Amino acid sequence: MTALTDHAPELSVRGIGKSYGGFRALSSVTLDIMRGEFLTLLGPSGSGKTTLLMILGGFQAPTEGRLIVRGTDVTTQSAEARAYGMVFQGYALFPHMTAEENIAFPLRVRRRPAAEIRRRVAEMIERVGLHGHAHKLPARLSGGQQQRVALARALVFEPRVLLLDEPFSALDKGLREQMQVEVKRLHEQTGTTFVFVTHDQTEALALSSRIAIFNHGTLLQTGSADDVYDRPVNRFVAEFLGEINLLALEHLGPDGGRFEGQAVLVARRPDTAEGTTLAIRPEHMTLAASEGDNVITARVERRTYLGAATRLTLRTPGGQPLMLTQPTYTLADGPWPGEEVRVSWPVSRGFLLPDGA
Repeated sequence: MTALTDHAPELSVRGIGKSYGGFRALSSVTLDIMRGEFLTLLGPSGSGKTTLLMILGGFQAPTEGRLIVRGTDVTTQSAEARAYGMVFQGYALFPHMTAEENIAFPLRVRRRPAAEIRRRVAEMIERVGLHGHAHKLPARLSGGQQQRVALARALVFEPRVLLLDEPFSALDKGLREQMQVEVKRLHEQTGTTFVFVTHDQTEALALSSRIAIFNHGTLLQTGSADDVYDRPVNRFVAEFLGEINLLALEHLGPDGGRFEGQAVLVARRPDTAEGTTLAIRPEHMTLAASEGDNVITARVERRTYLGAATRLTLRTPGGQPLMLTQPTYTLADGPWPGEEVRVSWPVSRGFLLPDGA
């Protein structure tokens, strides 16, 4: 089954807020979660993303607002009644049960026939790559294997929605990347609506069909990975999603402005409020061979080898820091620290950020 949305919301969040005494954890969040999509709730610690996930699952009650599931108000409905799959940060496996028994547990609770339980558990064990580990207790499984058991247990009863609360946070880098591939594959196979919480920007960009970005309990922007990365609505989103160069422009006109006296061209975006700060990602900057419009001068302060890529840390004559990232092989002959260079970027790759954002 392919994970394609049918352009209808699975869940509609309407003005959801959550307060703990005088602390405002969520502020009037409104969001549609589409059927079959992989939506990631992304933000720094304390931004409200896990609070919203717990409200979606019925584990917490909102202070205000409504949650609509396929046209029905379920705001006060229990977690048991919603029957969503849930993968917790710490896996929450039963230590006295084998992997097979952990996976079977949701089906036994629902009193499914024994033959159906055996069939579904066997299917899930194969699907998540646990063949040969079914009879092991969690203590005898690696972190990645425990994570697979938790995913299988959450999916075995075919929930409409799977909620995942930072499930890879305890894994090392290599295993984390491997599990990201597995989760994406499972989403594509099952067609289940996934709602995933993380503070890892790279993880969100790699996995999601759509990302919702939070800060201080406020939903700032939703969109596809390339939407939020290439067209952030404000400075926080731009900086949170990766490295960024910010240039304060003067004398801004229809075609651009000036930065430290040099002409800078600007591509206008009719869908976004504009300011005077131009943002360019380091990977979109290149070394320029000559002077001209959209070319600025800087001096190399540092070279940082990143393997396939190398980062140049630069500083303009006016003291503005810049970063430029290029494939390592293109920089084999320099430039080196202390050298003066010219940098440029495609006009379409620079974007103006709203003032005061």
